[in-house]
Amino acid sequence: MSHFTSIKVQIKNGEILKDILQELGYQVEVDTNIRGYQGNQTQAQYVIRQDNGYDLGFRSQGDNYELVADFWGARINQQEFLNQISQKYAHKTLLSQVEQEGFSVEQEEVLSDGTVRVVIGKWV
Repeated sequence: MSHFTSIKVQIKNGEILKDILQELGYQVEVDTNIRGYQGNQTQAQYVIRQDNGYDLGFRSQGDNYELVADFWGARINQQEFLNQISQKYAHKTLLSQVEQEGFSVEQEEVLSDGTVRVVIGKWV
């Protein structure tokens, strides 16, 4: 019986996801299996190995990615983990889009509540 659970996340670009995970200090393996309860395994594109044998993985599901893990054994705070990744993903995606459209970042600051404020501009 599988104990794996999937959580859909609003992430479309796997390369940005991989970069973010690495920036957060995780060692990321690509296109391999994640481990769970009693040695059960399932496939994922990006895998974070954990010493306790319960890995975290992200796999493509349609246009988005999903986080998949045996959360009972993974012992992470799912909400904190996903919030951290989602915030960094939104920030990196914004900066990428800004650059593609010819804008530049004029100011960037992290507010006391953790919100990132970005001011962009374009010379015309």
